[in-house]
Amino acid sequence: MKINRDELTKTAGYVGLGLLIAGYVRYTIQEVMGPFNTVILILGAVLLIGSLVLNFARIRAYSGRRSTKLGANTTVMTVAVIALIGFANFLGYRHHKRFDLTTEKLYSLSDQTRKVVSGLQMDVKVIKFDKTDDQELGDRMHEYRSLSSHISYERIDPQAKPELAKQYNVQHFGDLVVASEKRTERPQDGGEQTLTDAIIKVTMDSVKTICFLEGHGEKSISSTEGDGYDMVNRLLKNENYETKKINLVSSNQVPSDCAVLVVAGPKQGLFPQEAAMIGKYLDSGGKVMVMLDPDVDSNLGDVLGAWNIQLGSDTVIDLSGVGRLFGTGPGVPLVTTYGSHAVTKDMEGSMTFFPLARSVSTSGSGAASGTEILKTSAQAWAVADLKADTQGDELVFNESRDKKGPISLGVAASKTAGDKEARLVVIGDSDFPTNTYARLQRNGDLFLNSVSWLAQDENLISIRPKSPTDRRVTMTASQQTMLFWLTIIFLPGAAIGSGVYIWWKRR
Repeated sequence: MKINRDELTKTAGYVGLGLLIAGYVRYTIQEVMGPFNTVILILGAVLLIGSLVLNFARIRAYSGRRSTKLGANTTVMTVAVIALIGFANFLGYRHHKRFDLTTEKLYSLSDQTRKVVSGLQMDVKVIKFDKTDDQELGDRMHEYRSLSSHISYERIDPQAKPELAKQYNVQHFGDLVVASEKRTERPQDGGEQTLTDAIIKVTMDSVKTICFLEGHGEKSISSTEGDGYDMVNRLLKNENYETKKINLVSSNQVPSDCAVLVVAGPKQGLFPQEAAMIGKYLDSGGKVMVMLDPDVDSNLGDVLGAWNIQLGSDTVIDLSGVGRLFGTGPGVPLVTTYGSHAVTKDMEGSMTFFPLARSVSTSGSGAASGTEILKTSAQAWAVADLKADTQGDELVFNESRDKKGPISLGVAASKTAGDKEARLVVIGDSDFPTNTYARLQRNGDLFLNSVSWLAQDENLISIRPKSPTDRRVTMTASQQTMLFWLTIIFLPGAAIGSGVYIWWKRR
């Protein structure tokens, strides 16, 4: 059998190219060169180079053809495009940048996390005890570590290091531990809010108690109903606060362990002795948050007057129409303007809602330094008498009785009390942090920021992570029927009918 030299050299070139590709693939999989892989690559290179040398004349003649030149141009363009794509990927790998296009910025670290982590003064370890990596948690911890060198993260196989598992009392695969030199927390998951809350707990020096007044129909911190405070109660505990209810009649004073006293919407007036106890508590450097609804005489007027705070005997109406976009009416004032104060400094550009609110403003000057922290739009006004200002189904502004907007709904004030600083926050509504409204825009943040400022935990004042908005559409039976006829019957029928009509006209 006669062997064709040209076919043999061509085959050798193909074999050499195949060996080079096989050697490269084998190396990328094994990540070890090894003697066998080296031999494959050398042999492939020899065969390919030899084939090119022996077929040089044929290749030169072939390259002179017009079709070859066109093919070469196409090849060059293809290689150039691949090179550009590869270079772009290389730049993306070396200079990592993510864009969060979600409305709530669900995949970006919140202001609270950035403030807490970047302000760490001690080392905090986050340890995931598991056999396999958690990619989502690893990515999140990479962002945390970029904010502070005081935080570290590692995954540990509890079977490989049983001594560490025993040290942190790990019981199951997947357990997560957040530890500092002071204490250890075991968050239930690796979500941002859970992790940040755990970091706050392991780095705080002590646990402060937030006391909620009861006995006058105030909002209950244990109630899960719509008008209860169960949600903000749990949020306070997540931020390492203890909460408890107190009754001033039985205790005869504000307990000494109360870091902050909260008066949340009493429906009956406090006894004069109770009001005096609160005034005395403030005069001794105490911290109080008062939330009072319209048409309720709390008997705290003298206490607030001593702080140059005026509580309006009115109801604030907002006819700007913006609230209707969120399913609220004119009785729910919208606030987008905030005073220059620590409580609201991070809230510019956000919204808060106050169902059935009254005005709260500063009056005169004195020892207390007060700031109006919540302002409605100019389209709102304070109505002194709702019945008198109602004509038919509409409210009409009365210049002699009512006050034009913007209306102040809240005041934060402070003054020196001996060697301490007394602080007071007064808001003309107690419904905004209830279970119904706490998750609405920044209502919950306003309540928590107020408590943090009063407790002198300014590092906790921030905008917290948001949950995904429920974008499901709920339709009535009539709307479902209309949708069925429109999408299943009418539109397909119209398309079929138009097609039949065009066919009939062209016959």
